[in-house]
Amino acid sequence: MSPAFPGRRCRSVILRVVGLVSSVLLGHAGASEPPLIPGLAQRHPLSEKQAGEVLMSELRCAACHEGMQGEGMKLAPDLRTVGSRLNGYYLRHFIADPSGVHPGTTMPSLMAGESEEARRATSEALMSYLLSLQEPQVPVKVTGKADANAGREAYHALGCVACHSPRDAEGKELSRKGDVSLSHLAGKYEPNALAEFLLDPLKVRPSGRMPDMGLSRSESADLAAYLRNGHQEQALDIERPGPEQVAIGKEAFKRLNCAACHQMDESEMKVVRPGPPLAKLDPLRGCLSETPKSAPDFHLSEGQRKSIRSALAVASEPDSAAERIRMKLTQLNCIACHVRDDFGGVAPDRDAFFHTTEPALGNEARIPPPLTKIGAKLRPEWLNRVLLDRERVRPYMQTRMPHYGDVALKGLSEWLVAVDHPEPAVHKSIPPDPDEPSDPDELSAQDRELRKRMRNGALELLGDKGLNCISCHNFNGTESQGMKGLDLMTSYQRLRPEWFRGYMRNPAAFRPGIIMPSYWPDGKATQTGILDGDAKLQIEALWDTFSLGRSARDPSGLRSADIKLVVGNHPIVKRGRSRVAGFRGIAVGFPGGMNYAFNAQNGTLSAIWKGEFVYVNWKSQGAGDFTPAAKALALAQDVSFLQLDDDKAPWPLMPVTNKEKPVNPDPLYPRNHGYAFVGYALDAAFNPAFTYRCGDITIEDKPVPGSSVGPNVLRRTFTFSSPAETTLHFRALTGRIESESPGVFKTPEIRVSLSQGETMVRPSAAGDVGQELLVRLRIPKGNSSFTVDYALLP
Repeated sequence: MSPAFPGRRCRSVILRVVGLVSSVLLGHAGASEPPLIPGLAQRHPLSEKQAGEVLMSELRCAACHEGMQGEGMKLAPDLRTVGSRLNGYYLRHFIADPSGVHPGTTMPSLMAGESEEARRATSEALMSYLLSLQEPQVPVKVTGKADANAGREAYHALGCVACHSPRDAEGKELSRKGDVSLSHLAGKYEPNALAEFLLDPLKVRPSGRMPDMGLSRSESADLAAYLRNGHQEQALDIERPGPEQVAIGKEAFKRLNCAACHQMDESEMKVVRPGPPLAKLDPLRGCLSETPKSAPDFHLSEGQRKSIRSALAVASEPDSAAERIRMKLTQLNCIACHVRDDFGGVAPDRDAFFHTTEPALGNEARIPPPLTKIGAKLRPEWLNRVLLDRERVRPYMQTRMPHYGDVALKGLSEWLVAVDHPEPAVHKSIPPDPDEPSDPDELSAQDRELRKRMRNGALELLGDKGLNCISCHNFNGTESQGMKGLDLMTSYQRLRPEWFRGYMRNPAAFRPGIIMPSYWPDGKATQTGILDGDAKLQIEALWDTFSLGRSARDPSGLRSADIKLVVGNHPIVKRGRSRVAGFRGIAVGFPGGMNYAFNAQNGTLSAIWKGEFVYVNWKSQGAGDFTPAAKALALAQDVSFLQLDDDKAPWPLMPVTNKEKPVNPDPLYPRNHGYAFVGYALDAAFNPAFTYRCGDITIEDKPVPGSSVGPNVLRRTFTFSSPAETTLHFRALTGRIESESPGVFKTPEIRVSLSQGETMVRPSAAGDVGQELLVRLRIPKGNSSFTVDYALLP
């Protein structure tokens, strides 16, 4: 068996070819169609020039033409392991005729001026080379029996039909203008590869044009089964490419400059810009001619050529933040679900596919929220959580908010804040204002009494003897006995105070048609017996109570009970908010009583404890919470890995926000220091392994009880994958640190043993924690590993 094709048959490869690919093999390729940008195919807010700019970004014009704006360009699929995903017949015919095989693709034909024989030979060679690009290790495949019927339900409910065509009972696409066809998928992927792609599409398509829909493994398998279901399969043999063909294909890959768009590991893949620079570009020739011969042929429509020429004709001036917002929302097709100002929103023919588990809450429970003035509504740190960290607060909405990734959304939150920022407060709030907090000991007796009265009044308003807000809203992790609306206690961390005050006075002015009544019509309170019927004081009292977070008392009529999770024969994983792990916490409990918490926001082991696992108080998705059921040793929650310039550089600490410091000075703290969480997966024994990045280094982090080194030891195994040799610093411990022996350090509560690395103990940047233990790791190119043992001390 040739090493270039592990796991493939020696003489031939049996490949499934279905649907469109089968017709291609019979010589009936589909007609070429212009590249499809879904947001541009519908009603959008862009001028012709701006539409041209979006087209140029999506087609990666700056990859070939010097002087063009390249920031925000769509990235082509990562081909480093393409041979593990796509089958040979699809590759061969797609390369020869991209638009014919996949109508609407943004991949141009690179051989438009060549003879049919030359195209066939080049396509065959490129196929041979691409099939040789295999996963270095066999990836974990989706297991279990997939349910195509469940996949059909997911496809039509989770939001896929915002960009793709719904299908009838026979699986036929019910297409409209602007829909991205998926008819080619069944013949494109190797077995299981489509499910793997749907599970983590950003891995190979980092631009987010196919976003991550937050699918579980079973959901991705079901959806893949549905997308392949009902198509006639045809098994065909393909001659096994030899090393010479692979080498010829590699040379063709270089000659056609494919690495200008596609990410590759090959160091010798020199990228050039073969097209004329912007200053010398003729808008009637090359790619913009009606029949390109020696240039890439995108099969542009006349309207698309006109838009691009319009963009090229206007002097390149930086777009305003408002223009960038409109272009980005169109580019990512956010306007298929969201309204902003006078554009976007769910199309009438797709409205029936948006569902909710709480229909009594009205359209607000099933239709994604408007984005008009969203920068004035949400705090900047919460906006970043939604866009970048998958934070969700509407578990009743079945359509999922896609995760586009950092690359696609770069700059969007800053633009929204810059454009939508609200007017400053027009009045001084009644003290004590949680946004201008004071030390309770410094408050006057009168203000202390006012604070007490406001909080009692707020609980009365929220409860069953007042406005009864808890009859329609969850509260502090406890479900409402009626409708399960947004958890009220997320209000303070999500919303800007001025937006909240205006909304409470007149909800319908912000959300026309909302079922929430106005409890302060014309500025007058309907509950006149609470807080003297002072409308302003009542609203301030609610805001003050929401600022308390988990420490707020329960209002009258709320039924709440903590649930203790008990570990059985295999590990348990619980996600949610926690004081020991932040708002993206993950708790893991093991048989035998060893437990830990992982802060996925910053990528750090944040707590360890022995004994019972956790109490939970949340019955839906979103910002739930867990609390260790035994005394936990809290560890530092700052980022754990950095590429420091030198050993003396200070370790950047996580910003702390509270009532005394309500504004986060660095809402992108982990990203600004190179950290990005990718996800986690369970092994056969249900042990989670977390994957995240530090710059270009991918890190797998797997903590497991170390039975071989003691019952109270947690062994943390790191596996690094680096594109180049480099140095990485690991912050292993903070506190009052003592050195016991080479590689072994302790504080009064814990001992840490390191398998390798140069260590140094130095004063911590956070003076109250004393010292910090740093480990300098030499990371080679490729894969390497490192272990740390954490032993709890009696």
